Amino acid sequence: MSITPVADTFTPHPLFTKHCEFIAGAGSVESLPPVTAPEIAFIGRSNVGKSSLVNALVGQKALARTSPNPGLTKQLNFFALGYHLVLVDMPGYGYAKVSKARKSEWDEMIRSYLLGRTSLKRACLLIDARRGIMEKDDEFMTLLDNSSVNYQIILTKIDALTAKELSVLLESTTKSIGAHVAAHPEVIATSSLRKEGIYELQEQLIPFAII
Repeated sequence: MSITPVADTFTPHPLFTKHCEFIAGAGSVESLPPVTAPEIAFIGRSNVGKSSLVNALVGQKALARTSPNPGLTKQLNFFALGYHLVLVDMPGYGYAKVSKARKSEWDEMIRSYLLGRTSLKRACLLIDARRGIMEKDDEFMTLLDNSSVNYQIILTKIDALTAKELSVLLESTTKSIGAHVAAHPEVIATSSLRKEGIYELQEQLIPFAII
């Protein structure tokens, strides 16, 4: 049986009720905006739900552009919660209808940002709950481990799973991240549609914000 929707009863943390706005888009390392606040990056396979999760976090349905077509996000998009925190919606990895040369540029930009941005406080690595951790995800986790980038696994689209399926997935995911030294030990399961896990994720990110 599916979990009962909770969207109508969801109460966000006060910080995430503040107006959030798009401040910059960067298509290359050279065009990265200046640092204005601590940054949280959202990364994962294409169509994993990064933009939808950013929208759910701040309670703005159309802040980050969403689409059913993979590969829509083609730059690093920066969204500011005032001076408190900046959320960074990153291009997906694993699929994109672009040339190999352009994909290589994206990969280099993503790596350069993750490894060289001093304002980056945490990378949220999104995993589609319908598929679990795939080979590309595990490779990316190893890259973050080797680069000492702090990251946390966020399961998305859990509304597609039964309670039993979710329990099994949480157990297997927690076991998998035990081999990754830079991974946060807590896995957060979310549904942008039902607002499940959104408050828990907000609580994880608040300590990084300027209050």
